[in-house]
Amino acid sequence: MNIKLLLQLSLFGLIMAFGTVSLIPQQIEPIFWLVIFCFCAVVIAKAGTGKYFWHGFVLSIINSVWITAVHVLMYKSYATHHPDITKMSGEMPTYFSTHPRVAMVLMAPIFGVVFGLIQGLFAFIAAKLIKK
Repeated sequence: MNIKLLLQLSLFGLIMAFGTVSLIPQQIEPIFWLVIFCFCAVVIAKAGTGKYFWHGFVLSIINSVWITAVHVLMYKSYATHHPDITKMSGEMPTYFSTHPRVAMVLMAPIFGVVFGLIQGLFAFIAAKLIKK
C-alpha cells in the first residue's frame, strides 16, 4: 500500500471538505467529486503498485475522516449552506436530532465505506484500462 500516494491524493478530500462548507453549492458538489474520483483513479492506476481497489477504498476512508472533521468543526457554517443536513438530523431519533455532530461522526464510516467501494471500483477499472 502506497501510503504517501494516498495521503497526497487525500488532500483533494481536505480541499473539498473546506470547499463544501460554504463555497461549493450542494447541487454541483457531485460533479466535483466525480472529477476527483476519476483523477484519483488514474493516478492510482499509474503510480500504484497493485491492489488498486484497496488503494481507492482506503483513499475514501481517509477522505471521510477529513470531511467529517472539517464539517463537525465548522458545523454552523456547514448547516447554514446545507439546509438538507438540518432537515435530515431533525428526522433522526431524538438524541441524534439534538446532537447532529454526533450523527455526522457516526454516519461518516458508512459514507466512507460506500464511497470507498465506488472509488475502489474506479481505480480498479482505471488500472485495467491504462497501460503503465
